Amino acid sequence: MQAFLHLVAEDIKQRFGQDLSEIAIVFNNKRPITYLKKHLSEVYKQAIWSPQFFTIQEFVKQATTRGEASALRQFFYLYELHNEMVKQEGGEPESPEEFYPIAEIILSDFSQLDYELVAVDQIYTELYDTTKIDLEFQHLTAEQQAYIRQFWQSFSMSGHTGVQQRFLKLWKRLPQLYRRFKERLANENLTNYAMLYRDLAENDKHSSDIVSAYKQVIFVGFNALNRAEATLFKRWQDEGKALFYFDADSYYLDDNMQEAGLFIRRNIFQTGLVNALGETPNLIGNRTDQVHVYASLGKVAQAKLVHDLLLENEHEGKTSAILLADESLLVPLLQSLPALQINITTGFPLLQSPLFGLLDLWLHVQEEVSWRKKEKLPYPMIESFLSHPMVRLAQEQRESIQKDVVDKQLFEVRLDILSISSSTVPTFFQPTANSAALIPNMMALLEALQQTSSGEGILPQIDQTLLFETRRVLQQLLLGMDQIGPLNIPFQIGLIRKALAPISAAIEGDPLKGIQIMGLLESRSLNFDHVYILGANEGILPKTSNSATFLPDNLRRAYGLPILANQDALSAYIFYRHFQHSESIHLFYNSVVNESSSGEESRFIKQLAFESQFQFVHRTQQQAISFVDKEPELVIEKTGKVWDTLYNSYLRDRSSHISATGLTTYLQSPLQFFLRHIAGIKEPPSVSQEFEINNLGTIIHEVMERIFTPFHHLETFTSTKVLGENIPKIEAMVVQEIGRQYHTEYKNANELNSLQRIMLQIASAYIKVYVEHDMEHYKMFRIIELENSEDYYLDFPITVQGKTEYIKIYGIIDRVDEVVTHDDEIKTRIVDYKTGADKVEFKKARNKDDEETAETMFALNGTNDLHKALVQTLFYAYVFEEKTGRKELEPHLYVARRMREDGTLFYSKNEGLLEGDYLREQKSEFITFLRRTLEEIFDPSIPFRHKPDMHVYPSDPYTLFYRNSISENTDDEQE
Repeated sequence: MQAFLHLVAEDIKQRFGQDLSEIAIVFNNKRPITYLKKHLSEVYKQAIWSPQFFTIQEFVKQATTRGEASALRQFFYLYELHNEMVKQEGGEPESPEEFYPIAEIILSDFSQLDYELVAVDQIYTELYDTTKIDLEFQHLTAEQQAYIRQFWQSFSMSGHTGVQQRFLKLWKRLPQLYRRFKERLANENLTNYAMLYRDLAENDKHSSDIVSAYKQVIFVGFNALNRAEATLFKRWQDEGKALFYFDADSYYLDDNMQEAGLFIRRNIFQTGLVNALGETPNLIGNRTDQVHVYASLGKVAQAKLVHDLLLENEHEGKTSAILLADESLLVPLLQSLPALQINITTGFPLLQSPLFGLLDLWLHVQEEVSWRKKEKLPYPMIESFLSHPMVRLAQEQRESIQKDVVDKQLFEVRLDILSISSSTVPTFFQPTANSAALIPNMMALLEALQQTSSGEGILPQIDQTLLFETRRVLQQLLLGMDQIGPLNIPFQIGLIRKALAPISAAIEGDPLKGIQIMGLLESRSLNFDHVYILGANEGILPKTSNSATFLPDNLRRAYGLPILANQDALSAYIFYRHFQHSESIHLFYNSVVNESSSGEESRFIKQLAFESQFQFVHRTQQQAISFVDKEPELVIEKTGKVWDTLYNSYLRDRSSHISATGLTTYLQSPLQFFLRHIAGIKEPPSVSQEFEINNLGTIIHEVMERIFTPFHHLETFTSTKVLGENIPKIEAMVVQEIGRQYHTEYKNANELNSLQRIMLQIASAYIKVYVEHDMEHYKMFRIIELENSEDYYLDFPITVQGKTEYIKIYGIIDRVDEVVTHDDEIKTRIVDYKTGADKVEFKKARNKDDEETAETMFALNGTNDLHKALVQTLFYAYVFEEKTGRKELEPHLYVARRMREDGTLFYSKNEGLLEGDYLREQKSEFITFLRRTLEEIFDPSIPFRHKPDMHVYPSDPYTLFYRNSISENTDDEQE
């Protein structure tokens, strides 16, 4: 099928012969120019005098010698004029920061009014009147409000809110602001395209001067014309100077219900423009080809699906284009393309590059340290910098900073401790001296990155182009801002982000060879043999939102201004025209429903499927499903190196020992025990924004030790009343201990960060509960042992493969004391402090045969969840008794949350408190339980495997390691 531009080239040759030197050819955009040149060379097959090619903007620009006013300069002029009017009205002028979002809407509305040749005084007067009526009579029906509008001059009522009054005043001043704004631009010898269009449409002589320089002006591929363009085009046609080539199909042109033909119908039947190609063919209506529609499982998956199709469909001599209805798919598409020749028209967007991530981070840093004057930054901001590839921080320095932060658990990092001298950008975290230096400092940052950016290949080239373009845009922004007074830093940052958003880096290629990648809008006038459209979702094609405006829909319709339906018609036309000439069409959409996707294909696809004779072939991507007989698991057999390491370190060399924590780790998950204690896989250091329960426990233990240390080794009993002297000092002791834990000296609570203050409040409350409990329940006390982590090792006999071996077990004794109750009974206790959700209640679980096993003894509340606190406390008590010869030690657990209700002595609902004969019985059972467990650890026939029914803290790094290993194994099996 012949391409549209090839038909245009043939008609031009027939009309104008060999000499095209006095012909001007005008397009909507630059892209089709290269293609028309190609088709002209194919049609003429010889050297000819070339026509002159323009975009529509370039063509009308010939009508003026004025410069083009930048968007920023237009804002500044509008801002100054607006505040002058406000002052004349006796009001308070607005700051640039307040006025900027309003100015963007006003300037956009001004441009639309100019393009559509709308009488500004009239529309804004009507806006003022209708808005005032709506506000005054909100309680009335629409019919009643319309009736009152007929007699508006007779009414004057009050009662508006401040905001409503402010906007009413704005509507009233807008016509005069419009005139002053145009005068200001004229005085500065500046203009904008909207004003230029209006001046040409309303001035016959000026418009005729443009076309008089050419024998003929040819307009190719236009669709949606604004009223100024329609007026000019009709005038030039009547003068015999203009020729129009419309790319249309009677399928949608002759059917008034087809939105795709809306604008060309207006151009031909209302404006009276003549299509130089003559009668419009019905290509779409007569085609019965297949159209392939692909429902992908996710947005990025569309790019993955294209890969295989390109390899199948790409043939020599055929043209192909990937059209992005959703242009955010460019990066995943580039990552998925096979090794084929490509040319990217849209360019690589700065917003999706690593450079923007670094620049955006720098702007956030400056907002914090230069505007808010903060001396600390959240650690995630520091981590983002440390891990960014473009900063090129030395590995040693990165690790040093990370270690310091992790050791001190710095959720917020002081700027004065950051040393980044080895980086490409060593001044990254330095505050900007004043607001005027913000953009120059950012440009210096870019220069430093540009000097160190090197390497060959497409990505370094993109980086260099983006760096250059960003510096150029910032320079323009700086020149524009120099014309007015100083602007605060947040406002400048907002301007910078807006200026950076449209930047992209062109990826060079041959526009006539290989696969062409472009946005859907850029494909106007172009035809390809194979077309792949990505992002063909409802809500994207067409878009469901319009630009912000102060002009309501009813006024826009009344004055012929663009509305959302116009956007739908434009999208439909661009989409439908590819069905006229393309040999094969492949449409991709995201079928997953989420906050950014409807999960539905575009309604244009449904319309064509219902109305046309195309054969739509739908394919849905399926997720691979693997069926397994049982839950996969990671099993470590006790053979080879695993057994050698286990046996040698614990039994032969005895360089390792089993602690209470190691024992409970094994009971919860033998696999976790292997990873931590046999394989030696360490937990990665991290800084968590969540509450650090381990640090809290350490702080409480250390402060309790400070409180009881003066009484350690005293032979006599001490009254518990003396403990009360420490209560007023608890908060200060906790602050000091927090400082020690985070390697920082804190003098008072005001120096703590927010999470540390939470820790301070909880730790202080817990310690107070512990101290008050001892004062309330006991008359006197004597400390026997306190926080001893050195002396309590014990050789414990077990049987391994029929032979007696000795395993070293080890306990840390938090506190052993003797207390005198109010009944003058003396008790010897071992005390453990807990800060979590531990309980002193326990109930032995039983298996289905109602027999106790090593797995079910000492469980929590009759479940298979291990009662860790009970096991550990009995473990400590056993080691202490064996080492010292002291017996009858009662295990006590201090759980601040439950002490007042449950006490501190373990108990079972069925058996009562864990004391006396019941305690002696349980201690004996514990020894048997301990021996069985240790022998199981060293039994070669029992592998290390996870216990899926045992509760383990879900974010535990070893549990995550296990789950990820299972996932990876499963994926391998599927592959």
